[in-house]
Amino acid sequence: MTTRLPFASYLDHLRIESEAFAVALTDVPDDRQVPTCPDWTALDLAHHLTEVQSFWAAVVSGPLLTDEAAEDVAKPAPAASVPAQLKDLRAASARLAAALATTPADTPAWTWSTEQTVGFTFRRQAHEALVHRLDAQLTAGLRTPVDPTLATDGVDEALRVMFGGCPPWGQITPVAGPTVRLVTSDTGASWLTSPARFTGTDPDGTAYDDPDIVVAESDSGGDVAATITGTAEDLLCWLWKRPTVGALSQTGDESALAAVNQVVAQPIN
Repeated sequence: MTTRLPFASYLDHLRIESEAFAVALTDVPDDRQVPTCPDWTALDLAHHLTEVQSFWAAVVSGPLLTDEAAEDVAKPAPAASVPAQLKDLRAASARLAAALATTPADTPAWTWSTEQTVGFTFRRQAHEALVHRLDAQLTAGLRTPVDPTLATDGVDEALRVMFGGCPPWGQITPVAGPTVRLVTSDTGASWLTSPARFTGTDPDGTAYDDPDIVVAESDSGGDVAATITGTAEDLLCWLWKRPTVGALSQTGDESALAAVNQVVAQPIN
């Protein structure tokens, strides 16, 4: 299935998750390591989300249309402490939310994806804030549940955009192999994945030839070689390599499951 939430819902989730992020880090020491991003401290994590939301606020409010314009967006300097950084983050979050609230989703705008409208930013930034809210809470030693509807949409976005997306210099080629179904046990959504290869050479000259997956537009309900089942939150966290709350159920052909797990183990940004 393909899921998309109403754009107003993405905006609500962006605001909620961004504030939850800030609340989680309020009393966390600047130098505390982020367990899900070991190279970052709490201050690094707060600066990262500030930088991301500042960038997309500039893209949407422009709106910016070209690679060159996007590259020229000024990056905010890191603050000296988590409290100061969270003040900057709340300001960036407010700018992004205001820009989205006043810009139609079908407005042309630059993105790194094939979807070149502001609608991409509504969805992507809701999920960016969600995943990093989990990072912030885990850094603080706490965790609150993820909205199941948002998590279901996040699974779809991770599969189709983060794993299934392809830069202009690359190519994703389906290959013969078994189909694996992913199922959310709480919301009843499902996706059919099949094996593929990602190939190409990036602008820096690095060549790629890696396993990948392709996702069917809809689940026909037919037989599959294997099934991976979990709550929407747990499937989302598995795809983003964050700790799950419960265990996923992986049943069926072991080689088919191994192939999907190999792809999911690859880093996504």
